[in-house]
Amino acid sequence: MTGLTATSRNRINSIDLLRGIIMVIMALDHVRDFFHKEAFTDDPLNMDTTTPWLFFTRWITHFCAPAFVFLAGTSAFLMGLKKTKKQLSKFLITRGLWLVIAEVLIITLGWTYNPLYNLLILQVIWAIGISMIILGLLVWLPLPVIFLIGFIIVAGHNLLDYPEAERKGDVGFWWNLVHHAQFYFVPYAEDRGVMIVYAFMPWAGVMALGYCFGSWYKNTVTAEARRKRLIALGFGLIGLFIVLRLINAYGNPLPWMEQPRGGLYSFFSFLNANKYPPSLMFLCMTLGPATLLLALFEKIQAKWTRFFLTYGRVPFFFYILHFYLIHLFCVIAFFASGYSTSQVVSRDTPFFFRPASFGFNLWVVYVVWIAVVLLLYPLCKWYNRYKATHHQWWLSYI
Repeated sequence: MTGLTATSRNRINSIDLLRGIIMVIMALDHVRDFFHKEAFTDDPLNMDTTTPWLFFTRWITHFCAPAFVFLAGTSAFLMGLKKTKKQLSKFLITRGLWLVIAEVLIITLGWTYNPLYNLLILQVIWAIGISMIILGLLVWLPLPVIFLIGFIIVAGHNLLDYPEAERKGDVGFWWNLVHHAQFYFVPYAEDRGVMIVYAFMPWAGVMALGYCFGSWYKNTVTAEARRKRLIALGFGLIGLFIVLRLINAYGNPLPWMEQPRGGLYSFFSFLNANKYPPSLMFLCMTLGPATLLLALFEKIQAKWTRFFLTYGRVPFFFYILHFYLIHLFCVIAFFASGYSTSQVVSRDTPFFFRPASFGFNLWVVYVVWIAVVLLLYPLCKWYNRYKATHHQWWLSYI
């Protein structure tokens, strides 16, 4: 494992480090959802109203979902080096089912604090779960075939943008579930419904490519050869994003445009690729820098990395806890701001204790974010140590 800085359990530190940084940055966006005063009244990527600080706060978190899904596929490949195809397929399918259940029952509750589950939210964990189930079926195929399937999905799914535009987004439940979903709400009873935030098909393609990418971490690939590949891939994806964005014709549902507020906001428009669903440009823009960071992290040995490695080794544990802690802080701030129990439930938002009028300036968001990350560190450190010294089957699912 030369050059990978592996742990005693053959974890790859460069991957864990990137994943840990991703988790910490991700928490910033979720804190913004609960604490920023404009989170429910405006879009931070609205070129007419955003500010550089607000735009960056939202844009930097775009890197989280693509890199995390991609690395989930990589981790599946590395796990497959120690399992039979049958064992790996069974694990991916069962873990995928578990993630879907966890999204609906555990993470939705963390978002809403609504024990009646009037709203079910299908976000990134649901998309990862469905993608794992699909990957669990794909692993029986040769690696080049899996790569081809992933490549066709990632590079070609934006062809669906054209019929979606012709129908003005009115494509129905199943199409939204598979590809188009942009916070698509589906009522299934009075005062009850499901919100589809992440359509699963593009993410399944990302995970399939991440699985194939895992072959670069086999012992037969030297550290130097892998590093050269990572750098070439990273700059290649960034270059492809720039070229596609300049052509402004394919790879994103909406083109970028010159902005009346000046060159800086035109540049923001250039960077503002589509996340729901993740366009080809969006994935090039985010996965390119991610692979460059993987190349950089292979040679980093510094004390600060231990902090992020802790989160990177227990990402799902951190993911679940951080929602409940953020929302708990929101409850405290709700009452401290003078709101009463009669205002806990609001028709303006699906989250209890979070009316649309609630919120603070952006600097408060950063203070709460830092507090959440630091407070969860001891718990994540304890759980990481527990996983390293125990071998119960359920540890692979949390």
